[in-house]
Amino acid sequence: MSNHLLKGKRGIIFGALNNQSIAWKVAERAHEEGATFVLTNAPIAMRMGEINELASKTGSQVIPADATNLEDLENLVTKAQEILGGKIDFVLHSIGMSPNVRKGKHYTENDYNYYGQTMDVSAMSLHKTLATLYKHDAMNEWGSVVALSYIAAQRIFPDYNDMADAKSLLESIARSFGYHYGIKKKVRVNTISQSPTVTTAGQGIKGFTEFINFSEQMSPLGNASAIACADYCISMFSDLTKYVTMQNLFHDGGFSNTGVTQQVIERFGDQ
Repeated sequence: MSNHLLKGKRGIIFGALNNQSIAWKVAERAHEEGATFVLTNAPIAMRMGEINELASKTGSQVIPADATNLEDLENLVTKAQEILGGKIDFVLHSIGMSPNVRKGKHYTENDYNYYGQTMDVSAMSLHKTLATLYKHDAMNEWGSVVALSYIAAQRIFPDYNDMADAKSLLESIARSFGYHYGIKKKVRVNTISQSPTVTTAGQGIKGFTEFINFSEQMSPLGNASAIACADYCISMFSDLTKYVTMQNLFHDGGFSNTGVTQQVIERFGDQ
């Protein structure tokens, strides 16, 4: 059901790969709520995914862009405004990739060239995106930028590897740039720390299925789904959250504040 929360708003959505992607769900919900937007992903990801199907479904155009490349980002920001007919009101940064995870490297033996790629793709790309928007004065006042994070930025999850470091940097960039963008244009910058979610990227992490089951039992409300995260993103893009900025917002069913649950205690008691 639509409440027209984003009626008349224009956006850029990074990272929709297929219908498992949180970004895909955000695009569907943004469309339902009256927004117009462009979709973007790296050319290699676009060849792997189904983004053109989403574009057709939401009446959107696709602009290929490598979020680590400043020229690509400048082209994206310029063309997005031309296509949408004005400045941008919201941006979703849903980007993450670790060659060390993909190659099965242990955290203590990470390849540092891969490590640099992880940081560039998964965190520095947010800074580059914000800097490009800022430089070109491409955001409307009270606009909203949301980047997707994970609680591994604060707590150790061994197999999350260098992605945990990247998420820590991502959250720091949101705070730091959020200050400057707030002063300059009243633009909000936040991160959402989502429950472990079944996506193409998530499934590449060792022990992911087992951890989803553990998290479900450790969360009083259960794990938040991709569509629930999309709803939260919509609220953050809307005018209902105009004074929320520089925050890392946990959207995890209570996992982040739970020490232990009775369900988990009982499982250990059976041993």
